[in-house]
Amino acid sequence: MKKIAIISVNETGSQVASQIQSKLNAQLISRADLGSRWNDFDAFIFIGAMGICVRTIAPYINDKHTDPAVICIDSLGKQVISVLSGHVGGANELTNLIANILTATPVITTQSDLSGWWPLDTIGERFNWQTLHATNPAIFAFVNQKPTALLLDIHDEGTNYLERTLPPHVTIVNDISDVSSDKFELAIIVSYKHYKTIKGVIMLQYVPKVLTVGIGLAHHAQPVEDILNDINQLMVTSELESSAIEKYATIDLKADEPVVKYLQAKDTEVVFYTADELAKVDVPTPSETVAAHVGTPSVCEAAAILGSNNGKLIIQKVKGQNWTAAFAIDYALLRAPKHGHIEIVGAGPGDPDLVSVRGRKMLEKADLILYAGSLVPKELTECHKPGATVLSSASMALEEQVELMKKFYDEGKFIVRLHTGDPCIFGAIQEQMNYFDHWGMSYHITPGISSFLAAAAELRSQFTIPERVQTIILTRGEGRTPMPEKEKLHLLAKSQSTMCIFLSAAIVDEVQKELLMEYPEDTPVAACYHLTWKDQRIYRGVLKDLAKIVKDNNLTLTTMLVVGDAIDNRQGLSELYNKQFTHLFRKGEE
Repeated sequence: MKKIAIISVNETGSQVASQIQSKLNAQLISRADLGSRWNDFDAFIFIGAMGICVRTIAPYINDKHTDPAVICIDSLGKQVISVLSGHVGGANELTNLIANILTATPVITTQSDLSGWWPLDTIGERFNWQTLHATNPAIFAFVNQKPTALLLDIHDEGTNYLERTLPPHVTIVNDISDVSSDKFELAIIVSYKHYKTIKGVIMLQYVPKVLTVGIGLAHHAQPVEDILNDINQLMVTSELESSAIEKYATIDLKADEPVVKYLQAKDTEVVFYTADELAKVDVPTPSETVAAHVGTPSVCEAAAILGSNNGKLIIQKVKGQNWTAAFAIDYALLRAPKHGHIEIVGAGPGDPDLVSVRGRKMLEKADLILYAGSLVPKELTECHKPGATVLSSASMALEEQVELMKKFYDEGKFIVRLHTGDPCIFGAIQEQMNYFDHWGMSYHITPGISSFLAAAAELRSQFTIPERVQTIILTRGEGRTPMPEKEKLHLLAKSQSTMCIFLSAAIVDEVQKELLMEYPEDTPVAACYHLTWKDQRIYRGVLKDLAKIVKDNNLTLTTMLVVGDAIDNRQGLSELYNKQFTHLFRKGEE
């Protein structure tokens, strides 16, 4: 929260001051106190004539990187003017905020703000990127519309913003070799890699914190500074920026090592994994010696991969005198890797607003979107970038699908395979992943909201109820695909749990028959068709009528059948909760 001071130079202005003081949590001070309190506030708001404002602040102005923001408002509150520290100090942003409060006219003279172009001097702070090189030469070239190259090695919220708001004089390039002085005067780079300067080109680089360093340490490894300097030197020789480190990762057995304690004392994030967790990760350089000592064949590589959300290992294990290190990055942050990448994305139940934030980012960056057209609404793909290929797989055989994805993959493209709900629940991804594994292709899974969760939401029901039902069973009836003997519906029904039955509308007679072997015939049921789609339909009833409900309403395979007493159950809950949580009520409110 910014500390804001208000200075009103006349009685008329005090009325304006009172309008904004409480909303900004600001403090009133006198004009005479400004000099002694110049460094006490992040922003000063003058209410009065511009001339008085300028003469008052003139003796104290030093540098735009350290000066507070200064805004001037006329005494009638009609105009709000950004005077000092428009970008770095936040005066322009505060000007717009105050103008909205007063219903006044904001006056901002910063060229980049007026043109809607990127504020290069503050964009790094906005997206938590470190800024390399001086910004002033870059800003001058940028606002004067000099030919500018934009090189993006990652994909995050910030780079998505840059691509979405690309000015006409900026060209996206795919490699630093595409940048030369005969084409560009300015190069803007967002990368975790180190780039050398290019003669005749102004360079401005932003470094996002995206790297996970997996470390292995000998017992009581020291000196700490030498070890960290060696790791930093490893980054230099590997042409990586040390400021790109987001966190370190290691085995939990090393939690008390001096290096770990030093990093934590510097507020550097360190994450820990057990030997069992690390041992499950496939790594390029496992070690029998390490396995004998700590119970896992890899520490640094496995920790780096886990710490980066099962990401890509960009530097394999390097051995130092008493340490090992490896570096990894989340696949979701990589921008169109040259070897290609496939992201299997859960589309959610159908409503485009119910895809995850991460899933939408994947869709926005994809070169190919292959979606399950019979199950996923096409509206989910409409956020694709210009030029992306968007195809339904409904009419494709599995071989056609994987051949198409491999074609794009071999071209270094980013591919999204979009599946309904969560792809790991009754999805068709196992056979595809077998192909990916066979060809050694890079892939990852982004989970989605399953339709059983949408069913609970649309039914306005809690599928677990204290002391009544604490289990949810996700299953399907036995159709063309046999069910394991121990998972027959009538056996699962013995628990009387909340049961969500997928892909079974076509065999509803058999489903009802098996359920009635254990559930009472008056057990509540719901048949939910196209959950969260525009044509959603939900039919409630009791179990003895389930088949009739499905047939009378011509419900198809895209129907979720829900069975159990948890549906619409409110009876007795108030009494139960009151008994358990009376300590939460104030006396007299029971």
